[in-house]
Amino acid sequence: MNDDVGSLPTREIWRGIEIHRPLHIDVSDSLPDVIAEDVKKWGRGIQFFSKILVYNYLSAAKLINELVKKESFKYDLVIAHDWLSVIAGITVKKQLGLPMVFHVHSTEQGRTLGHGSKVVSSIEHRGGQTADLVITVSYAMREELLSLGFPRDKVEVCYNGVDPEKYSPEKIDPNKVKALRERYGIKDEDLMLFFIGRLVGVKGVDKLVMAMPHVLQSVPNAKLVIVGLGDLQDYLQRLVNMLKLQDAVKFRFEFIPEEERILHYAACDVAVFPSLYEPFGIVALEAMSMERPVVVGAAGVSGMREIVIPCGEEQCGYHINPNNPADIAWGIVNAVQDPERRKFLGKNGRKRVLSEFTWDKIAEQTLKLYERVAAKK
Repeated sequence: MNDDVGSLPTREIWRGIEIHRPLHIDVSDSLPDVIAEDVKKWGRGIQFFSKILVYNYLSAAKLINELVKKESFKYDLVIAHDWLSVIAGITVKKQLGLPMVFHVHSTEQGRTLGHGSKVVSSIEHRGGQTADLVITVSYAMREELLSLGFPRDKVEVCYNGVDPEKYSPEKIDPNKVKALRERYGIKDEDLMLFFIGRLVGVKGVDKLVMAMPHVLQSVPNAKLVIVGLGDLQDYLQRLVNMLKLQDAVKFRFEFIPEEERILHYAACDVAVFPSLYEPFGIVALEAMSMERPVVVGAAGVSGMREIVIPCGEEQCGYHINPNNPADIAWGIVNAVQDPERRKFLGKNGRKRVLSEFTWDKIAEQTLKLYERVAAKK
């Protein structure tokens, strides 16, 4: 999909792959007459829903009418990711008879903790019923999809990955790390805890702030840096003020580019992601690739429970109950207190990434699944 002003090429060749980006138009003014009540409640978000609908139908129409029927392009599969593109995938499958692979990275029910759109959930469910194969990002997600009625024999797991060459502690400038810590007022002797993500309830960031008084009892020089955007920004600031944590918790309410995100991982001592719902948790992988211990939410649907080994010789972090600030603090204190322990956990984390979670390995696994479906055509 193109951006709002159409600044990207609508058609180009990239690494031998022909890419098409339909321009969208805003049809949100007409949507209230044709869509369900729960989508109308999105308010201004209805414009996003509008763009998604237009993107799906324009993409499907271009593929079917122009590329296949007019220009005789040959395709083996149609691949859709989440509800955002599965309408187009279903349309192409029905019109051209192509097998469809549906990648599901999360569900509407899960990411909204049961308060989401029934329309979006219905789109997801239809995609699961129509697809020849569903690929999801963790076994926890597979169980969730099965509980929602996805066909058991269709659902396979293929983890996400990370680029360990890019996320490498060997490529970090220590002067930049020092400058970043100074930006937050963090001294050399302080221990930096780091959270990055959407500032919404499902990420557990409010419980992380509530955990800090417990952490400070054992680690008085701990400093928490929170980076991200979201609906909880004002609430989090009030919470910090109420708990008198102004010296211990630092906010940066913005989206930061990847290069700076990598620098934050390098600057921290422990990364903490106490999500209540996390189908995979690529931020945990990124931190592990940077040789940082991780403390992760392990309740409910949690791909991070599968990524992070919590005990034994291969331990790389701690599992915690994201609903319990005291338990979050327990994980942080255990991960951060002993410098040799931090090093041990961090080294194990990167070793696990190199063994199981490189993009080359994940791409190979995904391609094998695609080939299996295409062979049945």
